[in-house]
Amino acid sequence: MELRSLIERIGTSYDRSLGMSSDAQRLLRQAGTELLQWLPAGYLPVGSGGKGAPAFVPWISVFDPDETETARHGMYVVYLFAEDMQTVALSLNQGVTELIDRFKTSRGRQLLRQQADSIRAALPPELTAGLEAAIDLRTKAPLPVHYEFGNILATTYKLADLPDEATMVGDLQHFIRLYQEALAVREELRQTTPDAIVTTVKRQTTSTSAKTGEFKPKNSSDYVAEIKARTLIKSRTHERIVEEYGKYLISLGLDPKTTVVHPRDMTVQRDGIEWLIEVKMVRRGNAVSATREAIGQLLQYRHFLYPGERESVRMLAVFNEEVGAACVDLLESLHIGSVWREHGRWLGSPLAQRAKLCRYT
Repeated sequence: MELRSLIERIGTSYDRSLGMSSDAQRLLRQAGTELLQWLPAGYLPVGSGGKGAPAFVPWISVFDPDETETARHGMYVVYLFAEDMQTVALSLNQGVTELIDRFKTSRGRQLLRQQADSIRAALPPELTAGLEAAIDLRTKAPLPVHYEFGNILATTYKLADLPDEATMVGDLQHFIRLYQEALAVREELRQTTPDAIVTTVKRQTTSTSAKTGEFKPKNSSDYVAEIKARTLIKSRTHERIVEEYGKYLISLGLDPKTTVVHPRDMTVQRDGIEWLIEVKMVRRGNAVSATREAIGQLLQYRHFLYPGERESVRMLAVFNEEVGAACVDLLESLHIGSVWREHGRWLGSPLAQRAKLCRYT
């Protein structure tokens, strides 16, 4: 289903009087699966038309699992359908429940707006041009009004006159880029202007080590012994990318390994050849950084974990979104294949295509 068709069908068929079994409710529950095709790997899309009873303002959210997996807390991108079903707002918004519960309605709404204003003002102008600082959901219901106060930036569509498919997909992808930038900006504000940000920060689960201090292995055996003693904690988003690509490999009839290959993200056998796979998330559009990290880890793991058979082990970098021709060429020059998610498909470099580890023709 096209994005435009999904949004239009929900908007034109949603009716609270039809209860939770209507076609619109079914589409909202299905929306999370549909949205995956337009998102980078790792994001969690969820649609909701209410719990128990139909919502005044149904929504479809996109969560970065490292930030939040719920609309109650954190920051997220969301389609908010106005109560009168005349418009739908694509909004970079905030979880409202945390502040409303802590500070009650009036003060909580004030703080939501304060945070939204601070984050908006700190974002690069080239990302915010043409976007709206306010949304109108045509409602008096308390929760949707909270959403209005939580809006950071939005673009509002008339449901009777939606843009074409390419424009709507482009807008969604722009808001994902805006989301990444806003998360970083919020944490910078938390450090430099403490009063501007009140919401608590979710503990980040980026890769770390249970052991600290000097690590200077004398040989491969020393490296393996040390690294196996370390506990690597991977982020939720990283694990979603691993899971999504793993499921794709399974659909190709392969048997990817993820649970017994520590510290590697994944390995897979293809035509008798071992592929060492490293998964990276492109943050804030910085493909160069993600590529550099993938190169370092792949070369290091192959060198230390495969003594005596390094030349027979192939390397593959998997990214949640495309990294650009220059980065792909760099990886290929180092005999590292690359795969990335684009328009819901796993595309890849010549090395990856020849190995049939991505979509190929």
